[in-house]
Amino acid sequence: MKILADYSLEELKKLLADYGEKPFRALQLYEGLHSGKELSEISNIPKSLADKLAAEGFAGLGVTIREKLTSKDGTVKYLYELNDGNIIEGVFMRYKYGNTLCVSTQVGCRMNCAFCASGLDGLIRNLSAGEMLAEVLLANADNGGNLKTRAITNVVLMGSGEPFDNYDNTARFLRLLNSGEGLNIGIRNISLSTCGLLEGVDKLIEDKLYVTLTFSLHASNDIIREKLMPINKAYGIDKIISAAKRYFEATGRRVIFEYSLIRGVNDSLIHAKELAARVKGFPSHINLIVLNYVKEKGLKGADSATTKAFLECLTDEGISATIRRTMGEDIDGACGQLRRSYLGK
Repeated sequence: MKILADYSLEELKKLLADYGEKPFRALQLYEGLHSGKELSEISNIPKSLADKLAAEGFAGLGVTIREKLTSKDGTVKYLYELNDGNIIEGVFMRYKYGNTLCVSTQVGCRMNCAFCASGLDGLIRNLSAGEMLAEVLLANADNGGNLKTRAITNVVLMGSGEPFDNYDNTARFLRLLNSGEGLNIGIRNISLSTCGLLEGVDKLIEDKLYVTLTFSLHASNDIIREKLMPINKAYGIDKIISAAKRYFEATGRRVIFEYSLIRGVNDSLIHAKELAARVKGFPSHINLIVLNYVKEKGLKGADSATTKAFLECLTDEGISATIRRTMGEDIDGACGQLRRSYLGK
């Protein structure tokens, strides 16, 4: 199945020219897709054209909202169904500064981090750029937005999957999302989180895709990180810090380190001081995360007193740090949890 959301406006013009259509038809199709409509729902293109495209194996978005759950705090968790029946997740979060959508880049994940539900079934497949974009377009429309009036101001690539394990499609998605003809979400309003596939950092620099880059660190030393994140055997903390510095030097953008506080594993004041020593010396920020409990993993988050003490230790050491606001707890807000619940796993 080919996805029309994978195409830029210029590419749609070329595609439709092969069908004998004028450029304005491509614009109508593009605007319909970017308003969250499937091919059959775009009323201002001829049915004959829609039927012809469908007969050629094209879908508009290739993604539908299968189910959505709304939290008491206003967070919305989406279950998206892909054309092949696979299920992915997205999360719409409301903040004072605007609305953020967390998107998935893969079905499942091969990274097998010890605290994350996304990797429990391994990697099933990569998402195309158009499928990633469809997550945004559908959520935007579902929250009252369209191509001209966005309901989504920020996008974070922190759902299921490792973005750098699907780099080419991820980079194309970033360009489509940032396109002035599309939703035109500023590159500085897009955040990408990586567990540490560091080739992707250099590719972002080379491609001049200067997103807010977040490293999933989750440990203050390699011994702990290897137990939590198998990727650390190839890309240890020193390599991650070097890549973070390289990204800052190339882009001038402060990097973020994510650190999930896991009870009895990485949450002591010794760990806090060790972490502070690691990240000193260049502009960065530590985002402390209250771990969502995943029953299959058995790890529990640090309690609130320990979390606050950890934060105070970091700030006393001169490190910029905050505790990330927990959202959507009552609807299985963490990556992979709702999908597994839905699939009966």
